[in-house]
This record gives sequence, C-alpha cells and structure tokens, in this order.
Amino acid sequence: MALAADRRTFATPLGRPLGFTRLGFGGVAVGSMFEPIGDAAAEATLSAAWDAGLRYFDTAPLYGRGRSERRIGRSLQARPRDAFVLSTKVGRLLAPGADVKVRFDYSRDGVRRSFDESLARLGLDRVDILYVHDLELPTHGSAGALEAHWSDLTTGGGWRALAELRAAGVVDAIGLGVNDAAACEQVLAELDPDLFLLAGRYTLLEQAPLPGLLAACERRGVGVVIGGPFNSGVLVRPGGTFNYAAAPADVLAKVERLREVCARFDTPLPAAALQFPAAHPAVVSVIPGAQTPAEVAANVAWFDAPLPAALWAALKDEGLVDAAAPAPAPAPC
Repeated sequence: MALAADRRTFATPLGRPLGFTRLGFGGVAVGSMFEPIGDAAAEATLSAAWDAGLRYFDTAPLYGRGRSERRIGRSLQARPRDAFVLSTKVGRLLAPGADVKVRFDYSRDGVRRSFDESLARLGLDRVDILYVHDLELPTHGSAGALEAHWSDLTTGGGWRALAELRAAGVVDAIGLGVNDAAACEQVLAELDPDLFLLAGRYTLLEQAPLPGLLAACERRGVGVVIGGPFNSGVLVRPGGTFNYAAAPADVLAKVERLREVCARFDTPLPAAALQFPAAHPAVVSVIPGAQTPAEVAANVAWFDAPLPAALWAALKDEGLVDAAAPAPAPAPC
C-alpha cells in the first residue's frame, strides 16, 4: 500500500477506532475560500482524492462560508460511511443571505447550533471529529477578546456541549483547530481534548512546538493532525505566501537553504515538507489542501516519494531542522 493511503488508527474515548490515512485532505481550497472554483471542479478534486486512497477529510463552516462543507458532504454521501473519517469545526455561525455573515460563538448554544447546521450542509447524520475553530490570539486580536471567547467555551458551556456530544456517541472525538500552539497548550492544560488540528506550526520550516506541545500530546495520547504543511505556500512554490501573507525575507532565505539541501539529495522540497511532520509519533495525519486533481496527484506523489535518510541528517547538521525532531523512516532499498 502507498504511504499516503496507509492508516494510523487512533482510539477514541468510547473505543471506536478512527482510521486516519497518513495523508488527508484539507477542505479550504474546494470551498473557494482563496480562489473561485465551481461545483464540478471541486467534485473532480474530491473524487481524485478518494481514488488516490485518501480517507480523512477536514472542513469547516468558514471555508467558503459553507461551500466546503456542502461540496465535501455531497462527495462523501456516495461513499460507505465507515470508510472515511470526517471532521468539521464549531465556533463560527453563518447568517444566510446574499452576503453571508460570519460571527463567533463558542457558547453552549453556539456549539450545538453550529453542529446542527454543519450536519445540514454536509447532508450526513454524523461527523467523527469536532474541532473548536480559531480560539487563538492571532484570530481575535486582543487578550480581552480572546478571554471573552474562552469564557464562552468554558463557563458558557461550549466545551460541555462538545463533551456531551462525545459521551452520547454523536461524535467520536473533540479538540481544537488553530494556527497557534499556545492555544493548544492551554486547552491541554485545562480541558480534555482528544485531538488537535495544528496548522503551520510543526513543519519543515518551524518546529517550536516539538519539546512542549507535541511531547505532551505523545505522553497523554492526544492525537495531532498537521494542517498547512507548506506554511500556506512558501514550501511548495517559489515566492509563495507564509501564514497567508507575503513571506518576509528571513523566511524566504531559510526556504532557499532548505531547497538547496534537498536538491543535493535529488529531493523536491514539497516532498520533504509533506513527509517530515508525519514522522512524529503523535501525528495521525497531514492534510495539505488541493484545488485540482493535479494538485492531489502531486501531493500523493510527494508523500510517497522515497527519500534518503541522509537528507534528514544533513538538514539537522546545518541547523535547519531541530536535532530532536523524529525523522521519516529511510526509503526501502
């Protein structure tokens, strides 16, 4: 079996195992969040992901303001329900109309309403994982705003609503989906998450969460999904964005050094970028986005490409990758 379609089984609190494919599908792009894409084109991309063996799909109300959920739901309705793992998110509510409005709501009522509305858009009777979306300082802009939303999640009953859905078997796992490792650390310290979706913070370009968050997740048996493995584009194409904005000079310089080392080992930089985070034992799946079947095929080929062990040693020797970071297994001879 190709590595991309290989499964990592995660045991949920109620005992139902979730079979994550090591390479999953991030649903931002098929929601037309950054560039317009039609329904037929989105379905072609989703079908290509399925045909390639990918069986973990992540989406959210925010992605295209409902379009990603609707498109992923339509595609998966035709598939055997127990054959895939599906996650979506709570924390934002959509107000329908000609110009769909989005507002934050992490309270008990907000969580339940968000979940019900997601099921309606997906056209499915359940999802496997619910993540609390973007409960982090970079999203909310000030400590005061973040604290108010944190209070809604905790004393306002939002997390309790998630825990009740999990206890009732309506969802299998709950957690947090963010771009900020500090937010995950707070949830890990104060609540009882099963999984984190951490985007952009444990990549070939940066490994700051390695000694803290990832080590703690490994000890506690909390799974981690890695989103944004290309740091929003800078690791997959020259001049690509970093954190969804123009990449600063120091980031571009480090990316160029990474590219040069990879070239010495005949390795495409995107292949190293996809395979690196998957090597950590706490990581259950890596979920790049894709907007076209060709991008799906490229992601799969990069993930499955045999890479030499000497590449990882060289990256560490040159101080480009944390010396303590687990390296992918050597390519078979």
